[in-house]
Amino acid sequence: MPPQVNNLLPALGLGKTGTYVAREFHTAFRTLRKRRRNPKLRAMSAIEKSISAAQQLAQDVSELSFAPPVSHVYNPLDYAWTAHEQYLRRMNPKGCRVLFLGMNPGPWGMAQTGVPFGQVEAVRDWLKIDAEVGRPDDEHPKRPIEGLNCQRSEVSGERLWGLFRHRFATPDEFFAEHMVANYCPLVFMESSGKNRTPDKLPVSEREPLDRVCDAHLDALLAATQPEWAVGIGVYAEKCLQRVVNGATTKVTRILHPSPASPAANRGWAAAATGQLEDSCVWSATVDPFH
Repeated sequence: MPPQVNNLLPALGLGKTGTYVAREFHTAFRTLRKRRRNPKLRAMSAIEKSISAAQQLAQDVSELSFAPPVSHVYNPLDYAWTAHEQYLRRMNPKGCRVLFLGMNPGPWGMAQTGVPFGQVEAVRDWLKIDAEVGRPDDEHPKRPIEGLNCQRSEVSGERLWGLFRHRFATPDEFFAEHMVANYCPLVFMESSGKNRTPDKLPVSEREPLDRVCDAHLDALLAATQPEWAVGIGVYAEKCLQRVVNGATTKVTRILHPSPASPAANRGWAAAATGQLEDSCVWSATVDPFH
């Protein structure tokens, strides 16, 4: 029996014994290997694989439920799907060298635009995303979805995409080697309108969410095959470390650009650039960000 089977059985809780179980797993393994050799599957681009993975994630998270203090949950992969797909199609069909990963959408970023860290001006004027954004079924009265007409600015997205705009002359130059994603696609709000991040959810809600988000992240990494996966903040880095789990992709992190972080308010772009250069994700430039 292939060593891959013997190595995986304990991880699945099946043990190293059990002839019937081993035989059935071996059959499934052979079937999976044949599917991977299927030229139609191999022919799928990183774009198509990422779109398929996002569609599966949208369906999986829609089946989850959350209790108070969470009163409203927005899923931009649902009401802003057209914009999100348009964004995914900016990706290099061969994948990316660097995948940036955030935690989850902000109320004035991806929640409005369908784009990770999607500050409206950057999405509309630089990325040239122009798809119409719908509205969630249960909309919080204090957090309306206005799409590209939203007048509020997502500071984290303004800083992140601002850094990319400074370093790369065009979006095509950025997407030639880079991509930005979020670990969790959902926006959680309390009745007051206060944002609630996934790490603040109770374990009984967070564990099912982590399972489907881990599965999506695994699929995204398989689709894009990055050399580097960069967590935007500690939470995202831990998610990457959990999912990458010894693969060839190297994991590092940068400071989160949130205005809630005092360090981020003291020159975030220069700090993040320095971290990326120190990790050898980016090479040093003759014109560093000031």
